[in-house]
Amino acid sequence: MKEWFKISLILSAFGFLKELRPSEPFIYEFLIDKRWRNITEDDVTHKVYPVGTYSYLAHLILIFLVTDLCRYKPLIVVLGASGIAIWSLLLWTKSLLELQIVEVIYGTFCATEVAYYTYIYANVDTQWYQLVTSHTRAAILAGRAISGVVAQLLISLSLMDYRELNYITLAALIVATVWSVFLPSVKKSIYFHQDGADEQSFVSKITSAFVLMGNHFKNSFTNTYVIKWSLWYALSTCGFIQVQTYIQPLWQVIVNDPSTPIYNGAVEAILTVFGFLGALLAGVFKADWRVKGELTLTICSLLQGFVLLYAARTLNVKHCYICYIAFGALYHFMITVASSEVAKYIRDESYGLVFGVNTFVALIFQSVLTAVVVTKKVGFALEPRDQYFVYGVFHVCIAVCYVFIGFFVWIERSKDYRKTSIIN
Repeated sequence: MKEWFKISLILSAFGFLKELRPSEPFIYEFLIDKRWRNITEDDVTHKVYPVGTYSYLAHLILIFLVTDLCRYKPLIVVLGASGIAIWSLLLWTKSLLELQIVEVIYGTFCATEVAYYTYIYANVDTQWYQLVTSHTRAAILAGRAISGVVAQLLISLSLMDYRELNYITLAALIVATVWSVFLPSVKKSIYFHQDGADEQSFVSKITSAFVLMGNHFKNSFTNTYVIKWSLWYALSTCGFIQVQTYIQPLWQVIVNDPSTPIYNGAVEAILTVFGFLGALLAGVFKADWRVKGELTLTICSLLQGFVLLYAARTLNVKHCYICYIAFGALYHFMITVASSEVAKYIRDESYGLVFGVNTFVALIFQSVLTAVVVTKKVGFALEPRDQYFVYGVFHVCIAVCYVFIGFFVWIERSKDYRKTSIIN
C-alpha cells in the first residue's frame, strides 16, 4: 500500500469517527430537559452558547501558531481528547457553570480541527492534495449523515433518550482518539520544521518560519481576486456557523410542544447529503468565475438572506426545516467554489495559512455578531426569531456588498478594455 493512501485511510477513519456524534442534532433538547438539568432555554441561548464562540476564537489564535510547531499530530490527539472531556462533562455534570466550562473546552475541540485539516499539507506530496482532501471530506460528510440518521431512528423509535445518545458520541470519540495515535508522525512541516531547520538555532528557526509565513501571507493577500473570494468565505462561514449553532432554539420556539415529534436528526442528515451534492455540483460545474463570480455570490447571498427571513417568521417547523436545508445547500455549493478559486491563485504551501486566516476572520465576525445579537449584558440578547431576522439581513447585506464589488470590477474591466482597444 502506498504511503499517501495509508495516511489518507487513517486520516479519513479518524474524521469519520470524530463526526459520529448522534447527540448533536438533539443537543439543545438534552440541555434544557429538566430531567437532567435545571437550566432554562434562555440560559443555554444567551449564557452558554456564546462562551463556545468566544472560546473558539481565543483558542484558534494559539493553536494556529503552535500547530505547525508541534507537527500537527499532537494537536489531532488533543482534538480527540477534548471531545472525550466535553461529552464526559455533558453526561455527568448539571450546573450552568459546568456547562460553560464545557463550552470553553468545545472551543479547543473546534480550534484543533485546523490541525486535522492541514495535516495532509505537511505529510502528503502536493500531487495527492486534491485526492486526499476529497477522501477526508467524504469521510466527514459520511460521519455527519450517519449520525443524523442514527439519531433520528433512535429517538423516533424510542430506543434511546436525548441523554443516552451522548454515550454513542463519547464512545466514538474514545475510539477516534486511540485511532489518532496511529497517524504517522510528521517529520517536517511547512514553516517551523523545514529541511535543514534542525541544524539551525531555535531563534533562527522561529525567525525564518515567521519570515516565510509573512511572505506567504503577502503573496496571497496582495491579490485582490483572492481577497474578494476570501472575504465572502469569511462572511459566509460566519453566517453559516451562527445559523447552525442557533437553529435548534428556533425549531424549539416554533414547535413549542413537547409531545410533537421533531426531526432534527433527519434534517441534519438531509442537509449533509445536499451539502455533498452541492459541493459535487460546484466541482463539475464549468463557469468563468472571474466574470460571473460577483453575480453568483450576490444571488446566492440574497437567496440565503430571504430564506432566513422567512424561517424567522414561519409558524410551520417543516417550512423552517426546508429553509435550513436550502440555506446549507447554497452555502456548501458556494463555499466549494470560493475555496477552489482561492486555491487557484495561491501557492500550495499557503493553503493551511490562507484558509486558517479566513477561518480566523470568520470567527472575528461571528464573535462580534454573537456579542451584539445574543450575549446578555453586552448586546441585545435577542430571542431566536429576532436573531434569525438579523441573520437574514446580514446575508442580504453581504449580497449588497458584492453588488458594489461587482460594479467596481466592471468599471475596472471597462477601463482595461478601452485601453486595449486604443493600443490596438
